[in-house]
Amino acid sequence: MGIVTTKNLTKVYPNGTKALDKLNLDLNSRISCIIGRNGAGKTTLIRILSTQLRPTSGKAEIMGYDVVRDREKIRKIICSIPQEVKPVGIASPLEHVAMYLTARGFSIKDALKVSRGVLTELGLGHFMSKPSDELSGGMKRKIFVAMAIASNADLVFLDEPTVGLDPISRLEVWGALRRLRSRVVLTTHYMEEAEALCEEIAIIEKGKVVSSGSLEELMEPLKGKVRVEGYGEMKIGSMNITYLSKKEAKMLLDKYNNDRRISIKPVSLEDVFILSGVEVEKD
Repeated sequence: MGIVTTKNLTKVYPNGTKALDKLNLDLNSRISCIIGRNGAGKTTLIRILSTQLRPTSGKAEIMGYDVVRDREKIRKIICSIPQEVKPVGIASPLEHVAMYLTARGFSIKDALKVSRGVLTELGLGHFMSKPSDELSGGMKRKIFVAMAIASNADLVFLDEPTVGLDPISRLEVWGALRRLRSRVVLTTHYMEEAEALCEEIAIIEKGKVVSSGSLEELMEPLKGKVRVEGYGEMKIGSMNITYLSKKEAKMLLDKYNNDRRISIKPVSLEDVFILSGVEVEKD
């Protein structure tokens, strides 16, 4: 039984937009990432998996429960934090998290204790009693990450959890997620976040899964290669890119007399993403 399983999952909005197109997915790791460009279908997928949105067709299951038929059972074992959620300005971070935990069945004493611990872990210890409208955007975002971490849910969905966070805050969130006992499915734009956190990665493009697996599995086709910018048939924006062996790259630099317009970089998950379905312009 997979943690998250979908088969031919499709969502078409009333205006005709097809957000998901027969999407097939099977996630089984403790921390899994769904990555993709804006409009790729990530948020729609998370909303369906967390029972906030009904699919048009196809099937999705969470730990064996059907997202349509068993939605009440699913809601008891998951926590889902959407990207667009905002705090109530007059309520403090401590009040937000503690109220959420009491709604999930925690006693007031336990809710306050757990809330204080998680908020401190995320760098909000000195701000936990301040009204939320006095906090920065990044701090406000961390309130909801704290809710998810404190929830003790079997499965946590996080949609772009570190958007707007500074590098230090992002590292604090990463550390907390690594220590979390719950299973986690998160969406992200940040390739380094997926590389740092996720045991399993699914890349979505135009509502379909175009590639999935562990980081090592996804990187295997690029093994022994480097990324050459400023040269090649592939064009991403205004940049020409190709992938060559280190020997071929060196020969290229020698041929062009180390032209500074040509640069060589190690490959990363970003390159897997580029090669996994992004439409490119040809010269």
